[in-house]
Amino acid sequence: MQKIGFGGGCHWCTEAIFNSLSAVHRVEQGWICSTAVEASRASEAVIVYFDEKKILLSTLIEVHLLTHSSTSSHSFRKKYRSAIYNFTPEQGKSAQDILMQKQKLFEKQIITKVYTFKSFTLNQEKYLNYYEKNKDKAFCKTYIEPKLKLLLEKYSDYIKL
Repeated sequence: MQKIGFGGGCHWCTEAIFNSLSAVHRVEQGWICSTAVEASRASEAVIVYFDEKKILLSTLIEVHLLTHSSTSSHSFRKKYRSAIYNFTPEQGKSAQDILMQKQKLFEKQIITKVYTFKSFTLNQEKYLNYYEKNKDKAFCKTYIEPKLKLLLEKYSDYIKL
């Protein structure tokens, strides 16, 4: 079992996306800090625990890049840092190499950065598994469901049935 952290948009969205993948065993939703100065302040993120024999890190990173604004530097980037948080130096190097390879999927420059994981704070229980608990809410229909539809279209082999 491997783990990696992802930050992008709202952690409710990111949690729902990775919870829908069959090779993902668990997603923890909350805030991650890095050892890097520019990322030492907590940002909404998830930790994804996955079976590397069933899904490649490169696939997880591609899913992450395609399901949030990975090429957009907007005013909420401190709260919604576009990031990959590695747990080992080797994982960080792999993530950096994968980011360079995935750039060809985008017209604009990817702004996602690779950071070394420092700490994690789990969200309050009432916000965990937000999509599963609130599928009928406007937020879920507007922001999460279009991302899940993209996953189903592009990554159907990896979707939980």
